[in-house]
Amino acid sequence: MKPEFTWRVAREALPFFLGLVAIAAAAWAIGWLPVALAALFGALLVLSFFRDPQRRIEAEEGVVLAPADGRVVRIAPSGENGGPVISTFLSIFNVHINRVPVTGRVSAVDRIPGRFRAAFRGEASEVNARVVVRIETSWGPVDCVQITGLVARRIVCRLQPGDEVVAGQRYGLIQFGSRMDVRLPAAATVVVDMGTRTRSGVTPLARLGEPR
Repeated sequence: MKPEFTWRVAREALPFFLGLVAIAAAAWAIGWLPVALAALFGALLVLSFFRDPQRRIEAEEGVVLAPADGRVVRIAPSGENGGPVISTFLSIFNVHINRVPVTGRVSAVDRIPGRFRAAFRGEASEVNARVVVRIETSWGPVDCVQITGLVARRIVCRLQPGDEVVAGQRYGLIQFGSRMDVRLPAAATVVVDMGTRTRSGVTPLARLGEPR
């Protein structure tokens, strides 16, 4: 996988970045150089975490694209929509911008309170705080589930019921380190393996089969 470089950064980075820069400036002014340098380093880490690389999206009809950068940590044969569930774990070093995996219409956005267990654990899908976006497609419903983790405590989801969405478009992020589940219809066929490294809007996760 080629490294990505871009100056585009998600707007959610601004409060963290400005706060750390302010701390660095104050520490520098009173001669606390180690603190100033640590704060500047933290500001650079914030920019890295919130980086938002431009990507060339080539969505094929009936193909489910990865909604997140990370590593596939679970492939369950059957979930709430009757088909497989694919879970991707995002470390703090991954790009955290989430992208829509399929083209369709948003029918529901549900915010579910819960715990903050480690996101790579299987139980995180059921017990952690999460946001479920349901997208209606010609093949049936596809759910995107943004899941919090030990450190990730805030989910940003910019979609609303009724929104028309296109595969690969940006729609949110999770701060900091997290997990994304995709719940598919019964006819879907998974095309990735456990441990696969994914890129949001680029890596195919599954094929949906014949339209209903």
